[in-house]
Parts: sequence; C-alpha cells; structure tokens
Amino acid sequence: MAEKILEVKGLKQYFGSKKSPIKAIDGISFDVYEGETLGLVGESGCGKSTTGRSIIRLYDITDGQILFKGKNVNDYKSRKDAMQFNREMQMIFQDPYASLNPRMTAGEIIAEAFDIHSLYKNKAERREKIGSLLESVGLNREHANRYAHEFSGGQRQRIGIARALSLDPSFIIADEPISALDVSIQAQVVNLLKQLQQERGLTYLFIAHDLSMVKYISDRIAVMYRGKILELGQADEIYNHPIHPYTKSLLSAVPQPNPEYERKRVRIPYKHEEAPENAEVIEARPGHFVYGSQEQVSRWMNS
Repeated sequence: MAEKILEVKGLKQYFGSKKSPIKAIDGISFDVYEGETLGLVGESGCGKSTTGRSIIRLYDITDGQILFKGKNVNDYKSRKDAMQFNREMQMIFQDPYASLNPRMTAGEIIAEAFDIHSLYKNKAERREKIGSLLESVGLNREHANRYAHEFSGGQRQRIGIARALSLDPSFIIADEPISALDVSIQAQVVNLLKQLQQERGLTYLFIAHDLSMVKYISDRIAVMYRGKILELGQADEIYNHPIHPYTKSLLSAVPQPNPEYERKRVRIPYKHEEAPENAEVIEARPGHFVYGSQEQVSRWMNS
C-alpha cells in the first residue's frame, strides 16, 4: 500500500459575510496516495477548483486541516518552509491563454521559478534545464525564445506543464488542464501527463468535469456537488457501479461515440435530496464511500 502524500480533513472554504456565507467547500475529507491520480469531478461551481486552490494555499482556509507529507501546511510560518512546500507542490491552470504572461518568452516563463528559488544561476546550466523541460513536454528547445501568442492552445498548455515541472515537484494539482483545448488536443495532453507521471513518479489531483477523460487518467474518483464529496472510490467501481443518484446522473450525461446508443440513451435527471443531520461518509462497498444516511445509502444501492 502506497503512503499517503496528502490528507484533507474537514476542509471548509467559505466566502462572503459571516452572516450569510457562500459555502464553496463544506467539510470535505479525502486522501491522496503517493504515485496515484485522484480525479475530482463535478459540475461547474461545485467547489472543485476552490479545493485545489485551497490545498496549494492560494486561499486561507476557513476550517479543517491539509496535511502534506504529514505536515499541516497551514502551520508553515517561516519563508523557508513555505518555499519548500512550493517546490514540492505545483499547479497546472485551466486557461493556457490567461495563465501565461504575454510579455515573457516561454523560456522566461519556465525560468521564473528558478529566480524565485535561486536555482540554476549559471547561464549555460539554466539554458540546458529550460531546453530539457521543453523537450520533456513535446516542444523544441528553439521554442524558448518565442512569446505566448506565437503558440497554439495545446502548445501553451505544454509550456504551463513545463513550468509546473521546473522545480521537480512530487505533487501536481491539474485544474481542468484540458477543458479549454480542442478535443483532438485533449488526448495528447492527458497522455503527456500520464507519461510524465511514469517517468517522474508524480502524484496528481486531476480536476475536471469530463467523466470519460477522468476515468481514463484516474486511479480513484471523487464526485463533488455543492461543496460536498458525495462519492469516492476506484475509477472502474465508480464508473460501473455508481451508488449516489448524482453520480448516476453525471454518468448518464457522458457522450458516447456510438450513434445508435446515443439515440436510445436515457439521461437521468438529478433531484436534489437534502442530506439529513445523521448523514455521514459510509463505506458501502470495500473502498467505495458514499455520503448520506444509512437509510439513503441502502435505498440508493437497491434502486
């Protein structure tokens, strides 16, 4: 059994006033194991991206604990601890157009982290590192001198991936890294992420709303809705044996390449059912967790 690299316990992220807060994340808990990919899925506005940004400390969390390699990330007081954490955990952002500085070349974008962390001060060593990072994501060394607007969307996202790899992290949060790309390019980027994971021993939190792509890249899947994780389990188990009505509704909406099947397919509408006070995370099957009361989970499993 692989070791836990990330533990999220009772995480809450509220925005707005204290009297009427917007509960973007409402007490979620999950673990990510070293070397795996945990897919976090759900509709727009459910709290997926906020979860990723809270874990990497872009937001000050409202409540809960985030343990990375056994240490509470919110306890980091010194600049040294924060800098070490930033080297270990990196993020790939959703929009490859907005996340790259148009006034910087690809080489300067990748090398920005070197300056912050005082790495590769020798020009030749620095140039070699930038070139190897570009090649590792399927680009050429000559691309280092081009500006962001000279690249396609897929190439820009590759630069974003190279930037995330520049500090040799062990954990990467991929925040919908393919949603802004053409379908033909999405598979290339996902295959690149899988290849880099094997080569570098990376661990991913892969955030997306495309369940078919998440199933392809993920070892386990967590389904999120209105700030709560409703279901979590092995990718094949979630895909083939969903329990929560919301998961069933999501899966029924996944497009299929078979036109005959598409015509006959029945989409399952989701009718929101408030969780009672006694709702908890229940292990309905080995390694398959569902949020609800015992009565609800029994009913969902038999429906």
